Amino acid sequence: MDKNTVIGLILMVLVLIGFSWYQNQQITPPAPAEPTANTPLQQDNEKAKVSSNAIIAPSAVDSTAIFYGASHGTAQDIVLKNNKVEVTLSTKGASIKQVRLNEYKSYTDFEAGHDNPLTLYSSNQAALDMGISLKSGNCNLSDYYFTPIEVSDSTAVMQLQGRDSLACIELTYKLLPDNYLVNVSVRTIAMAGQFASAETGLSLQWKDKVAQQEKGFYFENMYSTLTYKVHGDDTHKLSEQESDEETAEGLVDWVAFKNQYFSSVLIAQRPLKEAYFKSHQEEEHSGFLKSYQADMTASLDITGQKATVFQFYFGPNNYRLLQSMDDYKITEHDNELQGLVYLGWPIVKWINRYFTLYVFDFFTRLGLPMGIVLLLITILLRVIVYVPTRKSYLSSAKMRVLKPKIDEIAAKYPKKEDAMKRQQETMTLYSRYGVSPMGGCLPMLIQMPIWIAMFNFVPNAIELRQESFLWANDLSTYDSLISWDMHIWGLGNHLSLFCLLFCATNLLYSVMTMRQQRETMSGEQAEQMKIMQWMMMLMPLFFFFMFNKYSAGLNYYYFISLLFSALTMWWLRRTTDDEKLLAKLEAYYEEHKNKPSSGMGSRYEALLKKQEDLLKKQREAQQHRK
Repeated sequence: MDKNTVIGLILMVLVLIGFSWYQNQQITPPAPAEPTANTPLQQDNEKAKVSSNAIIAPSAVDSTAIFYGASHGTAQDIVLKNNKVEVTLSTKGASIKQVRLNEYKSYTDFEAGHDNPLTLYSSNQAALDMGISLKSGNCNLSDYYFTPIEVSDSTAVMQLQGRDSLACIELTYKLLPDNYLVNVSVRTIAMAGQFASAETGLSLQWKDKVAQQEKGFYFENMYSTLTYKVHGDDTHKLSEQESDEETAEGLVDWVAFKNQYFSSVLIAQRPLKEAYFKSHQEEEHSGFLKSYQADMTASLDITGQKATVFQFYFGPNNYRLLQSMDDYKITEHDNELQGLVYLGWPIVKWINRYFTLYVFDFFTRLGLPMGIVLLLITILLRVIVYVPTRKSYLSSAKMRVLKPKIDEIAAKYPKKEDAMKRQQETMTLYSRYGVSPMGGCLPMLIQMPIWIAMFNFVPNAIELRQESFLWANDLSTYDSLISWDMHIWGLGNHLSLFCLLFCATNLLYSVMTMRQQRETMSGEQAEQMKIMQWMMMLMPLFFFFMFNKYSAGLNYYYFISLLFSALTMWWLRRTTDDEKLLAKLEAYYEEHKNKPSSGMGSRYEALLKKQEDLLKKQREAQQHRK
C-alpha cells in the first residue's frame, strides 16, 4: 500500500467523521430566519401561494354571503371504519378529524402494554382547508357547518347549503373495505353563477404536525420527510435533516406527509398545480418530528357536471402494500406510492427491489421471528459470496507463500529511485506464477453494494417494527443495554448491546484482515501498513458513536454479517496448506516460464515498462538541455 493510498484512506475517514458531525448538528436546527420582503425566495413563495389566498383570507360570512346560514351550528362527528382503519369526520368544514390505525400502536403504548390504536392524523395538529373564490368573496369551507345527507360505516355525504336551497357544495367520503384508502369527491350544485371567474380552482392548504411514534427521535426523524410525485416524473422529497421549502416544478400527482413507518397521502385524480411545500424541524423531546405544509390548487368544474376527486391513503409504509394501491387508483396512470419506501441509489435500489425484497418476503411468510429472518438472509448472502471470497483469499495466500521471493527483489533494489524497477520485477514475478494482486478486491466490490443495500432496507422494513428478538424488544429502534437521563454528545443516553457486538466484531475482522495483508507485504509497504492499522483500529470506535442510535435490527445484521466473514476467513486460513499451494505455483511457473505473460499482471507489467521508458526519456531530455 503506497503513500498516496494511505493519504486517500485518511481523507475518506475524515469525510465520514465530518458528515456524521454535520448530521448531528443539523438534526434539530434552530428555526430559520424569515426572508426579507424583497428576497427572491419570498417572491417565489408569494407566487406559489397566490392560489391559496382563498383559504388564507377571512371568509365572507356576513349576512349577504351565500352560505351565511351555515356559518353557525354545532359540529357532529361521523365515523367511517373497517377492520384496518377508523376515520372520524366532522361536519364543521366536512373535514377529516382523526385517523386511527387498528393494527398498529405507538411505541409508548407498546412499551406500556396498552392496545390503543395508533393515531396517525388528528385535528389537534392537522387540517386540510379547502377554499373557493366567489363573487361575494373568498370562501373557506372550514368556516361552515355541513349537513349530513347519507351516513354509513363506509360512506358519508355532506352538503354545505346556500340561501337558495338548490345551491350547495357536496363532499362525499367513501372508505374502501379492508383497505387504507378513502375516496373523496367535491362537487358544486347549482352554483355556476356564483364564482368570481370561470377559471376558479379549488385551493388546498394541508398542514400536519407529525407526532413521534417510535422510541428514538434521531432515527425516526432521519427517515421522515415530505414527499411528492411530479406528474410524469419521479418522486421528490424535502430535506430530512433540516427545515426546507420548495415550489414544485410542474404538476403534482400526490403529496405525502411521511414519517418513518406511516404516511398520510393526498392523491389527486387530476394533477395539482401551483404546489408549494414546506417542512420545519421540531425540537427533540417535543413529541413531534416535523411540521409539514402543502399549498396547492386543484381543478374545479364550476358547472357541477364533474366532481373534483381525491384519494387519501392513511397507512403503513409497506413496499408491497403501497405497490398494490394502484389496483384501486382513481387516476389513468400508476401512482407508484412504493416510492415512499426509499431503497437506495440506483444499483443499491436494484439489489433491494429484485433480491432483498423477494428473499425477505419468502422468509417472512414462513412465520419466523424477524431475528431469524435476518440471520437466514445473512447466511444466504454469505453462501452467494463464498466462491469469490475463497478466490480472493487464495490470491492473498499465493502472495503470502511468494513473499520470500518478493523480499529478494526488495533486497535487490533497496533504493527509493529503484522503486519502479522493484515494482516491475514484482509484477513480473506474480505474472509468471499466475498470481493477480487485484484478486483480493473482488469480494469487497461484491459485498459493499450489499452492505449499503441492507443499510437502506432494514430501517424501512416495517415488518421489524415492535418485533422482539433476544434482549431487544423492538428491532426497529435501538436496544438499551444501559440507559441514563443525561444526554451525552455523540453518545446520547444509552448503550446499545447490538452496536457494541457489531463494533467488537468489526475490530476482530479488521485485526484478521490486517494480519493477512501483513503476511503479503515487506519493506516500505509493511511500514506504511502500520499507519493503516491504526486507522482500522479506530474505525470501530467511529462506528460505535455513529450506530449507537441506529436500529437494533441494523446493528444485529452487521454483527452477524461480520461474524460470518471472520469465521469464513478463519476457516479458509485453517484449511489452506501453504506447502501444497507453493508447489502448485512452482508447477505453474515451470509450465509457463517460456510462454508470453498474460492476464492482469502482465498488463500491469507492460504499463510499468511504458512508464519506466517515459521517465527514462524525460531524464535524457533534461540532461540534453543541460
